[in-house]
Order: sequence, then structure tokens, then C-alpha cells
Amino acid sequence: MIMKKVPELIVKHRVLILVVSLLLMIPSLLGMLATRVNYDMLTYLPKEMDTMTGQDELLKEFGKGAFSMVIFEGMPEEEVAEACDEIAAIPHVENALWYSSLGDLSIPMEILPTEVYKAFNSDNATMMIVFYDTSTSADETLEAVSKIKQVAGGKAFVSGMSALVTDLKDLVEREEMIYVGLAAGLALVAMMIFLDNWLIPLLFLGSVGMMILLNMGTNIIFGEVSFITMALAAVLQLAVTMDYSIFLWHSYNEMKEKEPSSEKAMAKAIHKTFGAVAGSSVTTVAGFVALCFMSYKLGIDLGLVMAKGVILGVIGCVTVLPAMILVFDKVLSKTQHRALLPKMGGLAKRIVKIFPVFLVAFAAITVPAYVNYSATNEEVYYDLGASLPEDMDVVVANKKLSEEFKMASTHMILLPTTVSEGEARTMLERMEEVDGVKFVLGLESIIGERVPIEFLPSSITTVLRSDKWELAMVGSKYDTGSDEVNAQIDELNRILKETSSEGLLIGEAPAMKDMIQMMDGDFRAVNTVSIVLVFIIIAIVEKSAILPVLLIALIEVAIFINLGISHLQGESLVFIAPICLSTIQLGATVDYAILMTTRYKSERMGGKDKRRAVEIALSTSIPSIIVSGMGLFAATIGVAIYSDIGMISQICLLLARGAVISMAMVILVLPAMLMLFDKVICLTTIGMKKCLTKERK
Repeated sequence: MIMKKVPELIVKHRVLILVVSLLLMIPSLLGMLATRVNYDMLTYLPKEMDTMTGQDELLKEFGKGAFSMVIFEGMPEEEVAEACDEIAAIPHVENALWYSSLGDLSIPMEILPTEVYKAFNSDNATMMIVFYDTSTSADETLEAVSKIKQVAGGKAFVSGMSALVTDLKDLVEREEMIYVGLAAGLALVAMMIFLDNWLIPLLFLGSVGMMILLNMGTNIIFGEVSFITMALAAVLQLAVTMDYSIFLWHSYNEMKEKEPSSEKAMAKAIHKTFGAVAGSSVTTVAGFVALCFMSYKLGIDLGLVMAKGVILGVIGCVTVLPAMILVFDKVLSKTQHRALLPKMGGLAKRIVKIFPVFLVAFAAITVPAYVNYSATNEEVYYDLGASLPEDMDVVVANKKLSEEFKMASTHMILLPTTVSEGEARTMLERMEEVDGVKFVLGLESIIGERVPIEFLPSSITTVLRSDKWELAMVGSKYDTGSDEVNAQIDELNRILKETSSEGLLIGEAPAMKDMIQMMDGDFRAVNTVSIVLVFIIIAIVEKSAILPVLLIALIEVAIFINLGISHLQGESLVFIAPICLSTIQLGATVDYAILMTTRYKSERMGGKDKRRAVEIALSTSIPSIIVSGMGLFAATIGVAIYSDIGMISQICLLLARGAVISMAMVILVLPAMLMLFDKVICLTTIGMKKCLTKERK
């Protein structure tokens, strides 16, 4: 009774609903602008890891939260020294460490070991290490990086994680609105082609757009969101919730032929739509909820925001959109046009007639698809700089660092001060012998054996020593995330722990190594959770034991094919892309299979034989599946082509490709599965055993 009254109230108060919705856009916009965006992917690692603990200790004991390598090319030493002083004076720069910084501190230059000079100088360039008193991605750090670039006047290159975050932030802010515009524009074109009305796609975008803004505004409850979430949330919410609007529109047109007024037709359409899209949306929500089971906290960030977005999409579909349609009902009646998609009865009969062909093809492709899928998962990369444009400042700086100084990454060592000078010196000397180590820079290596640490002024010791820790830096020739640097980190850690079990090795490369070890487990956990959740949902919705197995197997093979294509193309994916794709493609496109299966069950239980039931289910489902699949494709393909950020481009390309593959698999292979397993389905699905009894009679 309540469910019948609510649609009537929505129809009755449609103008009020629109007014309230529009008013809500004001706080939503303010909330979105007030929500901080986090561009540092390493902050999502668990806080209890050694690398994260070490970062906290570095900030607490030394006042150093982040650092950059600044490279000057072709500049006289005097100018570099002046730049060093200017940089040191920038707010939140804790200190700037350069050759002259050490030489001016009462230590004769000739006393300094030769390797220290070489660490900071090449034939054509010199390097400065800049420490900040705030964390890697703090707003103050990013502002300091920008000011360093201004001080250098284009003559310097700033490398390091903070520089990467700064450049990434600038790029995302430039591209973000273009993503939304591309997704909306291409989705609009797709709907105008495949739907039967010129105006209704604009109302769809208006309704979904309001829910997107409401979702982004309510993110303020989380305090901050990742740049991946900020960049993709609007695109993904548009892509996965547009179906709900299409379903309402079809239901409304169907009810208008049966009801005397538009108001009554809409009330019944709302009731019918809510039941359908609520069930459909649950699988999509489940896919995003599965991301929350990642140890890497970026999954929770994206999962919660997108689950909230899908729920808001359902609410908007049965409140805001019906109000819009009724307000513009007269105009909508004048903008009808003939739908592009023809009747699908003939195609459905031909597909069902040759169903064994599709079964053989499905069986033949499954194993190689899985092999290529597994290879893709093993080929992912973790170097975030590798997914950025080659002409970006930080990428150029990293290249200069590698070319001029033969250094690709930097590690930091925190050694307890309880370790003796001799033990510390021995440790640093052993570390210098590790493969790929360019230099090891600590108090002992700076001063050599001729100057006792006790004789040094505090202005030097405070840079590299606190009451609790001594700080050393290791320059590595190996790239972050590479197998070589991970082996190097293992060896450095072994030497460190032999010297002191409390010592900590930190930095971007060690943190990335932790992430690599974590992501393999995360991938399995998220995959398992998403499959289990979707299995339970389908089992409940379809009241069947076998149908969840068939539908999930179908979409999982579509996922294998999708990710396997990347391997065949020789393309490595950024580490987060396969996890996002696996859960989102399963949750968002299994609905295509549920739609056809539900209709098949209805026809079968209504007395049709299996062939006729499958033909009807296929012919009636194809238009909805195509419109839905092409909507997801259109909303993501533009961003995939346009984005200069590899992580965003890859995720959108995988989703666009996944929509088409899932669409093809459901249209071609699912009917064959229903034909083959019809008897098993009837025996294992509540209410369907009578179908077999009727056939025997």
C-alpha cells in the first residue's frame, strides 16, 4: 500500500520536487568545492607499514615530511648558491641541501669526500635536495614546489613525488570538466540515436547531472577524495545509472497506452521502475562495495563514493526524472521520432537456431582468454610517472635525473642513534656496494673518518641527526616499481636490519614495493568478494542455484577477454586498472544477462517451450542491452581517448571495451547457455519444475 502511495505523492508534488532538487544544488556545489582532492597515491597505504611509520617519524623527529631533487643545468655555482638561499627561504621548505650548504658550514671543502661532490654534480648539471616540513601531498608542500619553479625561473627541473603530485594536480584540474563534457556529449548522441525522442536525452542528462552534483557535494563527509575518484566519479555515475532513466521512460510510454492520464501512467511507471532498477542497481553497488575490501585504501575511497552515486541515481530516477517528464510532457510528445533499432525477432531466431556454434566458440575462447588475462595481471606497472605525458615537467625532470646523475629513485634510511659511528659507517659502506646504488649520503659519508661527529656544529647535525634517529639518503639507478629496485630494497633492508632491527627504510620506491606486495592479495580479495556478492544477489533475484553460476561465468569470461586484449596488444596497465575493471564490469554489465534471463523465466513459466522462450527473451532484450551497452561505451570512450593521464585513460578504455564485449557475450552466448542448460535451470530454480512437467504431458 505504501509503495503505491509514494509514486502518487511524487507525481502530485512534482513541482515541489524539482524546486527542492534545484535548491539542493547550491549546497552540493559548495560541498564539492570544499572537498579536498588527494593526489598522492601512496597515502592510501596502511599506516602500520614500516614505510608509513618511517614517514611519520621523519616528520616528527626531523620536521621533514617530503623532499624534492632540484636539478640546475649550465648554471654557475654562485647562481646556484643564490637559488639555494632563495629556495631555503620559501615557506614550508625545511632546508635546501647542496654542496655549498655543506661547505659553508665551517668544514673545509677539501675535507669532504669526493663521492659527496659527485653525488651533487655532473659534467653539465648540479643537484640540490630540498626538504619540506609538510607531507608529500600537503597543500603547503605543493605550493612550495610551485614557488621553487618560479625561483628557478625555468632553469631548473624539480623531481620527486611532491613534484609529481603538483603537476598531476594541475593536469587533472585542467582536464576534469572536459571529461564530464565528453561523457555527457557522447552519451547524449548515443541516446538520441537509439531512443525514440529528441528531447528526452536532455532530461536524462539533467536528472542524472543533478544526482552527480549531489553525490560530489556529499563527498565532504569524507573530508577528501582521491583524484582518481574526483576525475572518474561523474563519468562512471553517468555511465552506470543512465539505464535507470531509460527504463523509466520505456515504462512510462507503455503505461500511457493503458492509463487515461499521464499522471496515473507515471505513478504506475514509477512503481514498476523502482522494483526493477532497485534490483538491478544492487549488483552495481555490490561491485563498488567489493572495492572497499582492498587493503589499499584507494578502493574504499572510490567504492564508497560510487556506491553512494548509484543509490542517488536510483532515487533521482524515480523522483526528479518523473517530475521533469511530467513538466515537459507536452513538448516531449512533439519531439518523438522513429527508433533506429529495428524489430529483433528475426535476428533472435537466427541466433537461437545456430546456438551450438556459440557454445563451441565460448568453450574455445575461455582458456586462451584466461591465459592472456593472467599475463596482463602480471604485467601491471606501479610507476605513476610512467602514466603521465612525456612533456610534463616532472617527467622531464626525472629523465634529467636519470641522464645526468644516473639516478632514478631515492631512498631514506632512519638509523637509531644508539648505533655507534663505526657500525653506522660500516653499514653505509656495505650499502654503497649494493647493485644499482649510486651514492649513500649520511653524516659518516659526508665527513669521512677524519672529523668526529661531536666536533660538528649543530647547524650540520640537525639536518641529518635527531635525538632518536640518524638520517641517510640512498641514490638508486633503478626505477621505482621495477624488479631491480625491489631486489635492491630487499638487500638494503637486510643490511639495515643486521645493523639495527629498529632501522627503517622509507621513500617512494620502498612504499611502492609494499604496494606491489599488497595489490596481489587485494586483487584476489576484491574479485572473490565481488563474485560472492553478485552470486548471492542473482540467486535471490532469480531464485535459482544454477543461474548465478552461468551469468557470472559469462561476464567473467568477458572480463578475461577484455583484459587479455591488453596483453595481446603489448600494453602494460597501471596497477589499479585491472581491479577497477573486474569489479565494475561485473557489477554493471551482469544486469544485461539478468534482464534476458528474467524474461526467459517469465516466458518459460508462462507455458512456452525452451526455444520459443529464449527467442522471445532475446528479441525483447536486445534493444535494451544495446542502448545500455552503447550508453556505457559512449560515456567512457571519449575520456579514454582524450585523457593525458594513463591511469584515467586506461580505466575508461577498459570500461568502454568491456561494455561492448559483455553486450556481445550476452546477446550471442547467453541464449545458447539457456538452451543447453534449460533442464538444469528448471530443476534448480524455484517455481520452474512445473515447466518440465508440462512438457512431458
